[in-house]
Amino acid sequence: MPAVMARTGSRRKALSEINMVPFIDVMLVLLIIFMVSAPLITTAVIDLPSVGKGKSAPQRVIEVVVAIDETLKLRIDGKDSEERVPLAALAQRVRQAQQGLENAPVIILADRNVKYEAVVKVMDKLQSAGVPRVGLAVRTTGA
Repeated sequence: MPAVMARTGSRRKALSEINMVPFIDVMLVLLIIFMVSAPLITTAVIDLPSVGKGKSAPQRVIEVVVAIDETLKLRIDGKDSEERVPLAALAQRVRQAQQGLENAPVIILADRNVKYEAVVKVMDKLQSAGVPRVGLAVRTTGA
């Protein structure tokens, strides 16, 4: 029996077989094209920022410390104040601490065991009072 035709009685019936030779030829041509063109492709140049070209440190940094019992304290330029600040008076105290430096960043520091809701309340209070730069501090523990 030939590979293409099968004989059953007086009729000829075609067998459905896929001819792989044209497919292999096309794949080999594409492979050669890609192998020749790959070295000719130029790589993109990426400009990464370098260290030391950042802006200068802010004149004043105000930190709002949220303790485990959800009490608030202000830390101005790294100096702790022993006085607790109620949430209702927080925005006013932050404005006083900024002393005309409206662009002074306010950073919220919270213990990992503090409820998320307490931190959000502090952030919401500051943002609704119009404090422009409010952020969260992220600290990693050294190994």
